[in-house]
Amino acid sequence: MKIEVYSPTIRRKEMDAVLTVMVEEKIGVGERNRLLIQIAKEQIHFDYALCLRSSAVALYLALKALNVKAGQGVVISALSPRYYFQVIEDLHLTPLFCDVSFDFPCMSRETIESAISKKSPELEICAVVLHHTLGFIPDTASIAELGFPVIEDISHSYGSGIKVAEKKEDAQGGENNNDENSRNKKTETQARASGVFCILGLEERDMLTSGGGALLFAMNRRDGSALRNFSGIANEYCLPDINAALAVVQFKELHRNIERRLDIARVYTGAALRTKHKRFIPIIEDEYNNYSFSLVLETGLKDVISYARKKEIGIESAFENTIAGAGLCENCPVCKSLSLRTVLFPLYPRLRSQEAERVSRLIMTLP
Repeated sequence: MKIEVYSPTIRRKEMDAVLTVMVEEKIGVGERNRLLIQIAKEQIHFDYALCLRSSAVALYLALKALNVKAGQGVVISALSPRYYFQVIEDLHLTPLFCDVSFDFPCMSRETIESAISKKSPELEICAVVLHHTLGFIPDTASIAELGFPVIEDISHSYGSGIKVAEKKEDAQGGENNNDENSRNKKTETQARASGVFCILGLEERDMLTSGGGALLFAMNRRDGSALRNFSGIANEYCLPDINAALAVVQFKELHRNIERRLDIARVYTGAALRTKHKRFIPIIEDEYNNYSFSLVLETGLKDVISYARKKEIGIESAFENTIAGAGLCENCPVCKSLSLRTVLFPLYPRLRSQEAERVSRLIMTLP
């Protein structure tokens, strides 16, 4: 049976939550939307948030809240999601594309300074949108020191920094892996945010999913007041309850899912050490949430994907749906190279141990 490269972690709890909303026949914007904001605030401790219908709407409103003006420039990585480009164009802003390094897939202060040094003197920078690509966390504080408003997109990195308890042997000598007390304990995830605003996407392939949507929040009162100007936004921009119900459960199950991701990543990491292909290195290793497992290939992308297909294992280009992957940017050579050479392997909590072992054997034998 083929192992898919991605599968959303939807268990019985999520299904029951959505079914309850359907039975109540209240699937539009209502109490579940407000409950989701409350649950998120308990864990992230932000000042104010909007629960919106898509990540694109969240980015649009975040830029609007900064009072940007047509013609101003917005710094974005060429490995950002391609919808960034569309939103920036819709606001009549100018994207300033920034490259990355071969070791780390996010913008750094140095690469941003390099991009700014090459821009037209007439282009005024109004914001930096900092995507936590593949779950890796950039040095946001250093980037904020450049003096530009920073919008952080933590859709892939949410949950980083959660401490996972080591497995303990029970009285019978077996692994006590499913301790309900530790699984159900309240998990707080203080966002390491230096940005003016943060976007926590809830799209299909984000760390948490509601089938679509996003939280847009500000950590302090001053920035929160700017978002409060949108408190009366029409319901058509807000997340419906049928989606919010699913996201509420995703927040509550985060610790359990982080634990499982770590178990799988350890197996893959051991296999990757026996290959010639390279891995991205987190700035702080212990804080990576194992959103994904990627390799930068020394060989051709097509050959490796074809080899995996023969083994009935799905892998795919890591950056296909990015600005560089869509061919919308030509002046970022490292991003372009990475978009042609980086692949993702199946890593999600519903992956069974036998399937993870199959993937690890594939990694060890890659051409």
